[in-house]
Amino acid sequence: MIIGSISENKDIEKRVAITPEIIKKYKSLGMEVCVNKNYADHLGYQDSDYEIEGAKIYENKKDIIEKSNVILQLSILEDNELKQLKEGQTIIGTLDPYSNNEKLKNLVNNNINCFSLELLPRITRAQSMDILSSQANLAGYKAIIDSFAIFEKAIPMMMTAAGTISAAKVLVVGAGVAGLQAIATAKRMGAIVFATDVRMASKEQVESLGGKFLIVEGSENLETEGGYAKEVSDDFKKKQENLLKETLKNIDVVICTALIPGKKAPVIINKNMINEMKSGSIIYDLAAIQGGNAELTKLNEIINHNGVKIVGEKNILNKLPVSSSNLYSKNVFNFVSNLYDKEKKQITINLEDEIVEKTMIK
Repeated sequence: MIIGSISENKDIEKRVAITPEIIKKYKSLGMEVCVNKNYADHLGYQDSDYEIEGAKIYENKKDIIEKSNVILQLSILEDNELKQLKEGQTIIGTLDPYSNNEKLKNLVNNNINCFSLELLPRITRAQSMDILSSQANLAGYKAIIDSFAIFEKAIPMMMTAAGTISAAKVLVVGAGVAGLQAIATAKRMGAIVFATDVRMASKEQVESLGGKFLIVEGSENLETEGGYAKEVSDDFKKKQENLLKETLKNIDVVICTALIPGKKAPVIINKNMINEMKSGSIIYDLAAIQGGNAELTKLNEIINHNGVKIVGEKNILNKLPVSSSNLYSKNVFNFVSNLYDKEKKQITINLEDEIVEKTMIK
């Protein structure tokens, strides 16, 4: 069994699916690992680091695709690389089936096994494979660090002989994994933190981290069985808007994290709300890739609207590629281990396994 991975387009994606430290785990299962030359040199991992752990280095990406039984990636392969895949091969990554529906259909029709890890069910057994949680944790942390770097005031309260500096006030929109990490990081840095979420189950988690939960009437039943947020009604949106409009007038930094899987991000902060925010405030929109939670967000741009800076980050994990690659590679290994039959030394697709059934593109 040969596990392979090729370099992503580094202008778009700096993370890698296999780090040197994970190779020995694949080897312990009796698998071979191969990557292309200079696979992760941009992260400080040299080819020799991979070879020392037992991986084979190939000059060309084509060789990796040709020889590998299982190909591990961050995102779907380039079109010319997809054409090189053969019947019976398996590709695993964050394949974004909502955007790549036709490409994945073609692969499935050619008997290529495709597993998209963002579709993992939220069950206990899948926690060690949960790429959304591991990556969102880092995204929430980095969003706070970056927004505080842009913010032109001190964050904690400071009492000096010249007077007192008030603590910065932070609002986190969406208290999922990224939001909770943002709350924890902001609190550690001395900010006063507020949070809002359509799921009332988040209230206890927010308060346990020292944040104040803003309750919108009608939040109780807005959670799916899988633990994600549901789309909300127009009536709920109006109640949420009224609450946020007053809150935002006194907020210094807003972190937006609210996403609905497979759909456009809900617009929670409209232009009228932004117009009433203080000059010098920051909105850091982690939902920018799916349209943004703020009406004025533009992907990969910092917009200055009447002194309010709105940051639309496309891939914040490119700013933490080493840490995020380490976690991602461990998640992927755990997923592969679940698929692998040690006795038969092959990938076994058991659709009675909820993890396999939910992630396999059919």
